[in-house]
Amino acid sequence: MIYLVDASVYVFRAYHSTLPGMLDRDGNPVHAVFGFARFLGDLIERARPRYIAVAFDQRMANSYRSRIYPAYKANREPAPVDLVAQFQHCRELCRHLGVAAFVSTEYEADDIIGTLGCLMREEGIRSAYITRDKDLSQLVRNGDIYWDFGFRDPFGYYDIERYFGVRPERFADYLALTGDESDNIPGVPGIGHKTAATLMKAFDSLDHLYSDLRQVEGLKLRGARTLGERLREHRESVFLARKLTHITCDMNLGVEMEGLRRRLPERDGLSGFYDRLGFGTLLRRQGERLAQIV
Repeated sequence: MIYLVDASVYVFRAYHSTLPGMLDRDGNPVHAVFGFARFLGDLIERARPRYIAVAFDQRMANSYRSRIYPAYKANREPAPVDLVAQFQHCRELCRHLGVAAFVSTEYEADDIIGTLGCLMREEGIRSAYITRDKDLSQLVRNGDIYWDFGFRDPFGYYDIERYFGVRPERFADYLALTGDESDNIPGVPGIGHKTAATLMKAFDSLDHLYSDLRQVEGLKLRGARTLGERLREHRESVFLARKLTHITCDMNLGVEMEGLRRRLPERDGLSGFYDRLGFGTLLRRQGERLAQIV
């Protein structure tokens, strides 16, 4: 199994939950780096992964999705300056820990994770998606797990529908119907999560749904008689939204399976990194333990 880590989730979580006040020798905040290092070290200690990769986001105005839809994520405030610097430290940390790390100016961490998951699936390796981002549930297939490490037990393939209300294969279509407020993606007016889930249980995909909207009238849904017309009116925006909610799985990352194998930590590099950031014995001791995990 390969462990595919959605870094932003855990860096942001550490930034907001770890007590500030931790400063490097130049007086810059490093508490998010400390929290992320604890998280990643704990994951490696517990899971003992043979394969692992970490994907980072790098917000760019000319990204693939922003070119399709300029308003995509335009509702989000820029990350604080001190957090941007800490993201850079987190990428360096991965290198010292022997963990492959990826970032793209064109695509998102979700796409990196999707591409790596599909690459490994072709090699017969299942994936553990380490995240709390619901969008990544669309990647889960039988034998994979979706795991918000440290906060929730892992979900298997059949748990996704029980928890989110829709099968993984239909999740991108489901989000295209409901919209995604956090990403500034509009949905179909009046279609909430329950209605969208019902539609995605009745139809295999958006294409199947739109092949004959008259079938919608027969569903046990409030307002089913007018729902088909509403869907017809918003057809263009729905299919645009699916381009945004669908995770790309065919990036050219220039990596093969062996490049995703966990390496032993660089002890000198890791020690020097911790010196610069002012980290004490807790992470150093964990680093020594990680060096014993083969």
